[in-house]
Amino acid sequence: MAQGKKTKVATATAPPSAPPTTPIVETTSTTLEGAPAIASNFDPNTELQATSIPPSAAPDVVGAFRFVCLPGQLRSDDPIVYPGQPGRSHLHQFFGNDMADANSTYESLRTSGKSSCMSPVNRSAYWMPAVMNGKGKVVRPDFVTIYYKRRPITDPVVADPAHPQYQGKGTKLPNGLRFIFGRDMLNLTAARTGGVQFVCDGPSGDPGKHYANFEEAQAACKVENRIGIRINAPDCWDGKNLDSPDHRSHVSFGSYGSWGYYKCPTSHPYVIPMFTMAAWFTQASGETYSLVSDGMDTSPGHKRGDTFHADFFMAWDPIVHDAWEKNCIDKLLNCSAGDLGNGKQIKQSWPHSWTANPRLVDPPTS
Repeated sequence: MAQGKKTKVATATAPPSAPPTTPIVETTSTTLEGAPAIASNFDPNTELQATSIPPSAAPDVVGAFRFVCLPGQLRSDDPIVYPGQPGRSHLHQFFGNDMADANSTYESLRTSGKSSCMSPVNRSAYWMPAVMNGKGKVVRPDFVTIYYKRRPITDPVVADPAHPQYQGKGTKLPNGLRFIFGRDMLNLTAARTGGVQFVCDGPSGDPGKHYANFEEAQAACKVENRIGIRINAPDCWDGKNLDSPDHRSHVSFGSYGSWGYYKCPTSHPYVIPMFTMAAWFTQASGETYSLVSDGMDTSPGHKRGDTFHADFFMAWDPIVHDAWEKNCIDKLLNCSAGDLGNGKQIKQSWPHSWTANPRLVDPPTS
């Protein structure tokens, strides 16, 4: 997640000085598929159930695929920045693959672990800085929503380079792709990416109003509501690298620039399904929320929460991934709750809840 030197919660042990122990893995791809697909070591059909075909997303121009995750493990690990070095990073809240740790690779994610994102058909790993409550406790999110979207592959805007508003070539989310987005902890003066927003939702919340940090959000969000942190992942890819030295530069964001329409930079000519991620936290009385990464920013005017960033390591089951891309995305459907757009839906393998239980936990000591 965060790059460069990282701080840890006070109860954590000192980072190890040992070099990475994980095998060196390929970070480039010879095809737009990314790493060679690895089939699940179970029948993915057993994780699906029948449902109706969802409606069209029109007049929206993008197909949508949505699902919900519960909070997973808390670890001071970062398999992207510090592979093979457990305990080296600051504390992260993981969700998705419940065995993701410092030693994770695309192969290990695809072949082991359950998932807090509905089902092990999504063994991808997602993580973010842990949230603290000002009293030494970690605040676990009640839930995390993830929303993938892209124009259909046949849409001329992503299919025809001669189109006057050509965005780039639409392609699938590559196997094994990994990246960091949000605040750049290696270069704190850089503008944060992903359009981070803090929002307030609930009985008296106004989710249409956006705040820049925890301080603004907590001042406006009453106790009976939830605070959400929302961020957009990159939607442009260079077509070759599954990672890069800074874990960012192989992906990018489109922009309107001076030309007046949204497109990817020429250095990143491929349009991948991007996702919007939102983590939701109960607003409790007497608690002051911050990110463990906030201690790394000592600049004047720093506010609690403005170091937010997130990580992604793609490890979807290839059959299920193909289904939601070809149906929800490429048929311009409005898919929710793990609906694959083909009469099948991902089963929710964990008890459904909208409240974290427990909500507060002690930071792990190792």
